[in-house]
Amino acid sequence: MPSDASSTTPRGAMGKWPSLGLLLVAEIAGMSLWFMSAAILPDLVREFGISPFSQAALSSAVQIGFVVGAVASALLGLADRIDPRRFFASCAIAAALFNASLLVVEPGGFLSIFARFATGALLAGVYPVGMKIAVGWGKADRGFLVGTLVGALTFGSAAPHLLALLGGTDWRWSLSVASAASATGGILCLFTALGPFHAKAPRMRIGAVLTAWTDRKIRFAYAGYLGHMWELYAMWAWIGVALAASFSAHMAPEAALPLSRLVAFLAIAAGGAACIVAGLVADRVGKANIAILAMVVSGSAALASALAFGGPVWLTILCVLVWGAAILPDSAQFSALVADYAPPDQAGSLMTFQTALGFALTFFTVQLTPLGAELIGWPGVFAIMAIGPALGIAGMLRLKRIS
Repeated sequence: MPSDASSTTPRGAMGKWPSLGLLLVAEIAGMSLWFMSAAILPDLVREFGISPFSQAALSSAVQIGFVVGAVASALLGLADRIDPRRFFASCAIAAALFNASLLVVEPGGFLSIFARFATGALLAGVYPVGMKIAVGWGKADRGFLVGTLVGALTFGSAAPHLLALLGGTDWRWSLSVASAASATGGILCLFTALGPFHAKAPRMRIGAVLTAWTDRKIRFAYAGYLGHMWELYAMWAWIGVALAASFSAHMAPEAALPLSRLVAFLAIAAGGAACIVAGLVADRVGKANIAILAMVVSGSAALASALAFGGPVWLTILCVLVWGAAILPDSAQFSALVADYAPPDQAGSLMTFQTALGFALTFFTVQLTPLGAELIGWPGVFAIMAIGPALGIAGMLRLKRIS
């Protein structure tokens, strides 16, 4: 495993791998809040009769909140100006409190949608800030470091489906466990150390994000990321619902729902595992090459899943598992590329701004996906999702030409 940063760690401070291990646990715990409403949505609909608009709003509010939080953080340079561990911890704990508020407000009402918005805004201090901490620990192994961090994010994103499966119809138990986990993760992050490549910005520079446009390499890395995000969160947010519809063609709904939750968890988790492996390989064969390969496979798997929809259950599961494994490894490499090309004291802000643009796009894809399913069916929606990887590949090929 490559390593180029631990010798300058201050005496008595936690070393590189213990710090990163603790950071990964904190990331998994914090990001367990992201898809909580989507995972327990069938139970909420059954108990409260939430309207289709409110169902979509509960999921998309997280994306909107994240965009608002990430843009504010990027413009103010928060990840580069203040201790990222304290920023991470405060955001994870506050997000846990807003998530837990769903226990006492009316699900599907204004306050519940606002709580999901606030949760998303605060998670902008968890995901990109975690990447800022990770890239401070290395340069030669940066693809692996960010890949591992994004893998942790993915396991956290998959966790709500597992919690919903374990909790059965008791959505309150699932919600409470995720909230407790996020708060605990925030506390754990405080005990990590910052690496020798960590750089702090001396002052607020709102114009720093303009580097994303003036630097062609960063611009094409952003373009590839946007193609990737066109597909990613729409798939993650709705794959459980889509699978339940597909499986219902061959089994009773009461059997299709738990199976769809299990496969959704496994598909998202598979992406996390693949992200770690791809990160290790990317430092040897090139980050852009790994991103291109991942998008070729994920786009193809999206089309295969469209063709398999409603067919044999085993075939649909196989296609979705391949899709889930391939849909994520490119994400970490886009962020690692930005960190490579950015000035060290702007890396946190530029990675945060990158995620803000990506999640702004996901607001539309997540919101429109169930409406598209009603109009053209899930197979048609899956095929449209494949457009994103195709555009992302074009961006990466342009980047390779100028690198």
